Amino acid sequence: MFDFLIHGFGVALTPLNLMLAFAGALLGTLFGALPGIGPINGIAILMPLAYSLGLPAESALILLAGIYTGAEYGGRISSILLNVPGDAGAVMTALDGNPLARKGLAGPALGLSAVSSFVGATLSIIGLTLFAPLLASFAVNFGPAEYFALMIFAFSSLSVMMGKDPIKTLIGAVLGVMLATVGVDAGTGVMRFTGGMPELYDGIDFVVLVIGMFAISEILLMLEQQGSDGGRLAPVGRVLVKMKEVLFCKGAILRSSLFGFIIGVLPGTGASVASAVSYTTEKRLSDREGTFGEGDMRGLAAPEAANNASAVGSFVPMLTLGIPGSGTTAILLGALMLYNIDPGPMLFSEQPRVVGGLIASLYIGNLMLLLLNLPLAGVFARVLTMPRWLLVPGIALLSFVGVYQLHSDLMAIFLMLAVGIMGYVLRKFGFSLAPIVLGFVLGGLMEQNLRRALAMSGGDYGVLFGSGLAIGLWCAAIAVVVVPLAFSSWRRLTISAAR
Repeated sequence: MFDFLIHGFGVALTPLNLMLAFAGALLGTLFGALPGIGPINGIAILMPLAYSLGLPAESALILLAGIYTGAEYGGRISSILLNVPGDAGAVMTALDGNPLARKGLAGPALGLSAVSSFVGATLSIIGLTLFAPLLASFAVNFGPAEYFALMIFAFSSLSVMMGKDPIKTLIGAVLGVMLATVGVDAGTGVMRFTGGMPELYDGIDFVVLVIGMFAISEILLMLEQQGSDGGRLAPVGRVLVKMKEVLFCKGAILRSSLFGFIIGVLPGTGASVASAVSYTTEKRLSDREGTFGEGDMRGLAAPEAANNASAVGSFVPMLTLGIPGSGTTAILLGALMLYNIDPGPMLFSEQPRVVGGLIASLYIGNLMLLLLNLPLAGVFARVLTMPRWLLVPGIALLSFVGVYQLHSDLMAIFLMLAVGIMGYVLRKFGFSLAPIVLGFVLGGLMEQNLRRALAMSGGDYGVLFGSGLAIGLWCAAIAVVVVPLAFSSWRRLTISAAR
């Protein structure tokens, strides 16, 4: 394990990869600080550019992973200073972060949140280093039937854990699976949902889907909004946090880091779930004076540690099982596929440079993020004053250039715009777009493994339940859906009986 990590540092410490890790940390913080951009849009915009520049797979992944972790740091800035979360994971940060800023403690709040993010991410990276190779060695035993059952479990987890409306989440995931079936069926040669358009014979390109769904729909939403800024910034002042403030929050930071890592490993959860669970748990454990929600340092530290730990934890299922732990890792999974790298348990033995370099870069990038976010918090805060007339054309330019540079085809641009309009309409109706991307990625993998399993069994569907591992995954998928419903029904009956 340590030989693997030392080899990874040999990859990550090359001048090119160090520069890319720093660029990812810097750009990620900026993307995270701007409300509505976040890690998904940042990665979606820069992924085709990284591929078009001819970067090696490990270098491109180091850059994109840096943007992901950097955006988790950056999301706290607008939450604390403007009470406008930079992304979904920073919603809980605003509950105590903004009251601290209104009390004149914006600087210490930014400093404490940076330290909490660093501790949460570091502990989670250690967990990734220790447990990912073990899980990969276990997952080598998975066959097509087990992988198909695993995909069903991932969809079950997704429908229950992601979003406030499970029905809309499930509809989004099914829509993503439908989009994944567009094109020529590789097994039979039948045209599926192409409308007779030769440009769709190869299916919908992942980059086109992601940039259209997130970046273009975000541009359309921005054009709806009036005004050029989000509000008046609170003065930052002193950013360096005092040791006694950190020690006061140490229990909240450590507990939330553990919760964040565990929740991040579960498919389809993400930073928003981790930060919400850690905040509510910490409030039950520590809020004896009723200060949570009014500017309690522990209420700020808990969600920040959790959402950064969750971001790193979501790499575990992506690297070991080929299942994205969040919407952002679904895009990173697509980046691996761009380089014809199949994620899964064999990734550790077949692509040690990619996996080792990525894990080592997380250690390096996390330290870079702390060193960037402590002294430069005030500078990053000024990004929030960027006028919309400059921000919207910038995002549009990067989106169009990225897609055209990758395909050199105007049809890809039109398809991106069509997907963007669809994403905009879905967001107006309250749908989350992350389940669509997860469905798109998992749908293709699910179909491939189903075909392989049936080919091996001569068309006998019993193969899907032919091993103890597959049966266990089917039972887990059913339990994930049934148990919450049963608990909810029991709770309603208890309340009715009490009345």
